[in-house]
Amino acid sequence: MQVCRSKAAIRSTIAAFRASGAPVVLVPTMGFLHEGHLSLMRLGRERAGADGRVVASIFVNPTQFGPNEDFDSYPRDEARDFDLLRAEGVDAVFAPEATEVYSPNAQTIVETTELAKTLIGKLRPGHFRGVATVVTKLFNITRPDAAVFGQKDYQQLAVIRTMVRDLDMGIEIIGAPIKREADGLAMSSRNVRLTPQDRAAAPILARALDEAEAMAPTGITASRLRSHVRATLEAEPRARVQSVDIRDATTLETISGPLARPAVILLAVSFGKVFLIDNRVVHPAQEET
Repeated sequence: MQVCRSKAAIRSTIAAFRASGAPVVLVPTMGFLHEGHLSLMRLGRERAGADGRVVASIFVNPTQFGPNEDFDSYPRDEARDFDLLRAEGVDAVFAPEATEVYSPNAQTIVETTELAKTLIGKLRPGHFRGVATVVTKLFNITRPDAAVFGQKDYQQLAVIRTMVRDLDMGIEIIGAPIKREADGLAMSSRNVRLTPQDRAAAPILARALDEAEAMAPTGITASRLRSHVRATLEAEPRARVQSVDIRDATTLETISGPLARPAVILLAVSFGKVFLIDNRVVHPAQEET
């Protein structure tokens, strides 16, 4: 596996890959890899095919963190990450410093204006502007044929798909299913920062989603389902509910009345200083066509 620290190095490496006609699949990450990330690498390998190349990036992007968020304490273990990527057969990793990605006089941003202001974007102003900008830069640096992102960050995936469509980037965006721990907690690099008590409480997110999935086909309205999920979460004293939303699974538009088509339930809950998200697509008994 080739480790590239500069834009010039990763561009040279990818140019060599392409010289043999190999397709390139990018898997962007912020490191501190877990099984969920590794499943993205495997999906990337499947998409690339036997002759293709999988390139990972590891970059904790400062522009998507707010001033009071956990950028400095975000977990990092680069040596371990490299070992895991080698074991997965990743062909190259781009692991730059922030100064390599952002020039001091940079003034250009990328933003999906409506999607960036809703849901998590309302809780974390500027977050999706940082995401869209850095992903655009990674795409411009590596110029992949396809890129893989996890569905745990459901709104992020929607932001990236919208950005790629609106800016005619011509990159295939692949969404990978959420990977969960044995007790249902969605895998996240932030989980390591949970106290033992908060870690024991955090699976309430998955239990709330399980209940909602079972209730969705009963004809329940979106508002009643939202209220039930919030009540379930608030019954856990260690959970501080930031938001519970039910949106159209495709457009992320607000839903009212009984569920008539697939909906996504989006959760944002804090345990101590750790901010966790989770989601589930649920289906009514009969869907509109």
